[in-house]
Amino acid sequence: MRVFLTGATGFIGSRIVPELLAAGHTVLGLTRSAAGAEALRARGAEPHSGDIEDLDSLRRGAAQCDAVIHTAFDHDFSRYVDNCEKDRRAVTALGEALKGTDRPLLITSSTGMGSPTPGAMAMEDQFNPNDPSPRVASEQAGEALRAEGVAVIAIRLPQVHDTVRQGLISYLLPVARQRGVAAWVGDGTNRYCAAHVTDVARLYRLALEHGRAGARYHAVAEEGVALRAIAETLGAGLGVPAVSIAPDEAADHFGPMAAFAELDLPASSAWTRDQLGWTPQGPDLLSDLRAMDYAAPAPA
Repeated sequence: MRVFLTGATGFIGSRIVPELLAAGHTVLGLTRSAAGAEALRARGAEPHSGDIEDLDSLRRGAAQCDAVIHTAFDHDFSRYVDNCEKDRRAVTALGEALKGTDRPLLITSSTGMGSPTPGAMAMEDQFNPNDPSPRVASEQAGEALRAEGVAVIAIRLPQVHDTVRQGLISYLLPVARQRGVAAWVGDGTNRYCAAHVTDVARLYRLALEHGRAGARYHAVAEEGVALRAIAETLGAGLGVPAVSIAPDEAADHFGPMAAFAELDLPASSAWTRDQLGWTPQGPDLLSDLRAMDYAAPAPA
């Protein structure tokens, strides 16, 4: 298939490109820069100029291809609500180009969208369209497109990691550097589910090739890693104390990341594994955190 990939030069998308090419697909990758276009050509993909705010560029890219994988997202958490609404518009534009066809649109969401109540295990067959999280916007857009006959598949992500990036943890790390302590809130038993980035890239390909329209798949290798264990590992790497802080101190300590530091986000992928034959093989989250170069500058 010829696949239009947004986020093609990003953390996950750049791993999806070789995964697709090795399986015999071709890739049209969205990029907004000459450097990005050059990087895509070097990997064997074709660049497509545009970005997720240029909705016409999204429609043009989608219209040229047999399938769309949408991984681009603006991770400025100080503007999280606005960026989730930006993603709603991007998903809608991509879907508009696919109406009246059976070409699949793989959108990206978070595993929290499958949790029926806060802290409950997220499952693939669960979705609350009235979820209070701003991230619900992406799946709301997907649901609207499904109602119009678009073959939407949702890939729900955990904390996606390697030794350079680790999802939300990458945004908690500079807080620990600045504060001089690696902290968790309360008893630290709240959890993040996780998966290595190469396993996540493989799941996107499997969902593209074998996924069912309307399905939601969880890219989860570890169902839940306690935030206390994460903070202790960060503290050891940074050479700073690991401490508990009270819930009423979280906003001052973590700033815009406070709400994320207190979330409990366990998730299952049993159904995903059964349906797609997906077996995670990469390192676990704490192993990647231990192997990280804490002296290296933060990734751009």
